[in-house]
Amino acid sequence: MRDLFFIAFLGLFGLMGLKRPFLLVAVYAYIDIVSPQRLSYFLLNTIPISAMAFAAMVGAWAVMDDKKDCRFSFRQVLMLILVAWCGYTTLTADFPVEAMTKWNWVWKAIIAGIFLPLVLRTRLRIEALTVFMILCASTIIINGGMKTALSGGGYGVLNLMVENNSGLYEGSIISCVAISLMPLILWLSNHGTIFPPDWKVKGFCYALCLACMLMPIGTEARTGLVCLVILFGMMLVRSKKKFVYGPLLAVAALASIPFLPASFTQRMETIENHQGDESAATRVAVWMWTLDYVKQHPGGGGFDNYLQNSFSYFAQSTVVDSGGARIERRTVTDKGRAYHSAYFEMLGEQGYFGFFIWTLIHGICFVRTESIRRLYRKRDGPDEAWISPFASALQQGHVVYMIGSLFVGIAYQPFIFMMLALQIGLDTYLTRLRKDAAKRDLAATLAARHGVPA
Repeated sequence: MRDLFFIAFLGLFGLMGLKRPFLLVAVYAYIDIVSPQRLSYFLLNTIPISAMAFAAMVGAWAVMDDKKDCRFSFRQVLMLILVAWCGYTTLTADFPVEAMTKWNWVWKAIIAGIFLPLVLRTRLRIEALTVFMILCASTIIINGGMKTALSGGGYGVLNLMVENNSGLYEGSIISCVAISLMPLILWLSNHGTIFPPDWKVKGFCYALCLACMLMPIGTEARTGLVCLVILFGMMLVRSKKKFVYGPLLAVAALASIPFLPASFTQRMETIENHQGDESAATRVAVWMWTLDYVKQHPGGGGFDNYLQNSFSYFAQSTVVDSGGARIERRTVTDKGRAYHSAYFEMLGEQGYFGFFIWTLIHGICFVRTESIRRLYRKRDGPDEAWISPFASALQQGHVVYMIGSLFVGIAYQPFIFMMLALQIGLDTYLTRLRKDAAKRDLAATLAARHGVPA
């Protein structure tokens, strides 16, 4: 029955997309975020539905969509360079078979990031993609939030609808994504037009934000806690009542500690001492190995080249017995461990050049979004009041994601390329509006100078 529902749902949206091509963008977002093929028993998991949705989205735009307002930005050029470089490192990869497997989805994620700004040429489309990203991710977040509220969750225990904990179904990744979505959810609760912000919409948005905050607790992901602290810090800095909300947040955090699962507080305590936690210590050892690797291989080793790493390190823990408490050190030998960091993932796989292009893309997006926020922050007209808060929400979500990616290997996640596409689409859309306004003003000035009615 579940398979039939998914097929009917996707088929209906596909048919609607024949009349409204942009709806195929929503289908693509749904498939790449929710991954219904992982929830399928036998039908969808045998069909390359993600590739099919991508092809349908691009094909419908090429054949039916209006292209007169499409703009191509420098960041999209950089993404083209990045995907070309990834293709080159795949051909020269240390592990060709494994690299090709990862390449089969990475190229599509990056190309989608290049393509989506071309269709985001109106406010409605920009908001629609935002809504779909939130609603698609909420299918996982609400499920995890409810289970956390009812059972408390646990590290590696919280079931997010699938047994395979890859993609957004992995605890640290969904915690990072959930927290990064909170600013956009709050923006929709105040400035949305697809679902006008009445009490029902606001109630749903606030409840969804609560579910987002429960994700780090349910998954016991230290990454999620760090992301949440960073987000609250950014919100306080830009709040006009920071000296009121700041102490209230501190009191609320302290008051919530007795209600948190004991396993959660114990795991969060390992943030202070990475040597006391084997998982954290392993990550540091992998990162050191990566730095040594790129010194010898500046061009990177291609996707999944971490499979060749091998290292030993000292781990320490506190042991309490009849003789009292003592520090015990032991040697740990490991190999083939993943990067657990988007930064080291990009550096190790794509080398210095790929890492530079990747960081440049994110850096430019941050700077341009900040410029938009400042340019429109004092404009409160009905057609412009939404822009600065939206730019701020995108920027905060982007920063949270990049902070979280310090500890999770999510450099190529389709979700972040969708978020980058929103930032680029907003920028090119507003640039076009400003140029059109400047042309109208110039025409009016020339008409007035020659005594011709505008």
